[in-house]
Parts: sequence; C-alpha cells; structure tokens
Amino acid sequence: MDQLTQSEENYIKAIYSLQQKTSSPVGTNDLADRMDTKASSVTDMIKRLSDKKLIQYKKYKGCELTDNGMRTALKLIRKHRLWETFLVEKLNFGWDEVHEIAEQLEHIQSLKLTDQLDKFLNYPKFDPHGDPIPDAEGEIQQREQSFKLNELAMDQSAVVIGVADSSASFLRFLDRHKINLGSSICVKEVYEFDDSREILINDELVTLSAAATSKITVQLV
Repeated sequence: MDQLTQSEENYIKAIYSLQQKTSSPVGTNDLADRMDTKASSVTDMIKRLSDKKLIQYKKYKGCELTDNGMRTALKLIRKHRLWETFLVEKLNFGWDEVHEIAEQLEHIQSLKLTDQLDKFLNYPKFDPHGDPIPDAEGEIQQREQSFKLNELAMDQSAVVIGVADSSASFLRFLDRHKINLGSSICVKEVYEFDDSREILINDELVTLSAAATSKITVQLV
C-alpha cells in the first residue's frame, strides 16, 4: 500500500476514536464535526480511504475501519502515546503540553524508530494520561475494573489511573488541585443538589463538579 498522507492518517485515527465510542459505523456529519471540516471534504476522503481498502463505506449508514485500517490506526496511536510518554518522562514536559507535539511526531514513518523508542522507555503499557499503549502487534493491555470518579459513593477510596479528557485546560485544572496519575483520593461528601463531590487528596479537601469527576478514571483500593 502507498504511504498515507498526514491528512489520511488523521482521518483514520478519528474514525477509530469515533468507532470506539459508538461501536457502530461512523456517520459523515460526525466525522466532519470531529475533523472540523465540511461534509463534502469528508466525502472525498472517505472515497480515498475506501479505494485504499482502509475503510468500508455504506451509503446512509457510514464507514468503519477494515482490518487493515484498524492496524493502521493502532500503529498511529502507539506512536502518539509513546512520544507523549517520552516527552513527559525524558524531556520533562507537562502532561498538558504533549498532545499537539505528539500529533506531529506520530506521522514519522520509521518502524525501527518506534520500536527503539518503545525499548528505550522499557515498554510502557500506559501513557501519561493513563491511556493504554498498543504493543508492536497492536494488542492493548486491558486494565482491571475501573470507574469514573463520579460513580464513587461517600467514604470510598481510590487511585487515579487516567483521564477521559486530555485537553490542556482540563489537565491544568487537575494540576491546580494536585491531582495526577497515582494520586490517592477519598470521597468525603456527595452533594445531592448537583452531584459534585468533596474529595480528600494530599490531606486537603477539594470540591469537584460532576463535569470534572466524570472525566477522572479511578481504581478502588
């Protein structure tokens, strides 16, 4: 198969992400919203990706990745998350700074570089945001049972293992409250009015909104 353009790779990754959320074919309008472009541009790209056997498209139903398309998406995700890990662990970037840089680096084609990067980092299973890193075969390690923080009841204790929102603004919000991966927390109060929660973390009480707690992934301890 011919080398893909960066735009084609970005579409493949977007289709993968939308498929994971809905477990159903991805509609043209949903993809246009995700890519912040016109539906006509999406239609052109769908034809290109379909011609390259990376997606299957059915009129009025949407598109989904073929096996080859899925492998391509997982390779991109692997590179992206390895680069994020490298930037945080080795170059001291903040976890709120790395997404856009990794978006650029993920398009480097060298398989040897990706494998050497993985080895250099000692084969990490999760990136700085708690997302799983596919291995060289595209396999993803599944976590043990996890919950969103807004699912915890009063007096339940947990450890933060991931975030469902890796936007810089949300990560900076967590930094301000000294919440990061590995943080031990305990729910001290659940407010019925708005489902916000008072959390004990680092011996300090912090009140978090339902919107915030719905984006924090935890495991019970």
